[in-house]
Amino acid sequence: MFSVLVMVVVYQKNPMHTLEVSVFLFFLFYSMGSVSIELYWDHAPKTCRNFAELARRGYYNNTIFHRIIAGFMVQGGDPTGTGRGGASIYGDVFPDEIDDRLKHTGAGVISMANAGPNTNGSQFFITLAPAQHLDGKHTIFGRVAAGMKVVQRMGMVDTDNSDRPKSEVRLIRATPRDDSRI
Repeated sequence: MFSVLVMVVVYQKNPMHTLEVSVFLFFLFYSMGSVSIELYWDHAPKTCRNFAELARRGYYNNTIFHRIIAGFMVQGGDPTGTGRGGASIYGDVFPDEIDDRLKHTGAGVISMANAGPNTNGSQFFITLAPAQHLDGKHTIFGRVAAGMKVVQRMGMVDTDNSDRPKSEVRLIRATPRDDSRI
């Protein structure tokens, strides 16, 4: 079993208080509330190991969700905050782990962001709605187990014409609670 504590703060004129929800395998704490995430170790072991180890190292600490598209997804995991940065524990990039049984069938699917086949680094996204056009192109490695309303509210943050949030959505800290799989 693996768990990570992730704290995310949305900086706005009227920040909201953090609400705690019961935890599952992976924890996300936002200023808007908290989210529990399950990682799919059996379907994407290298991807889960990459995500877990980067979190354990503090790689995701103080990073922003740099791309938010309402009704589609929220994307983060880039330490440069530009959408062009990030590396994996295996080097710059690592191969896809596409499992045809896993699909982007609804909100709450967690996948690796990439620049094409076999270009996974550190960036990931959470879907806000079905996105079947991504099937076979992005490694799915988890799902939101609880707190999807929080993620949906993240998806409603105002953005500019480049899908960059006008108010920062920041990942403050990612800390593994059980590193038995790392």
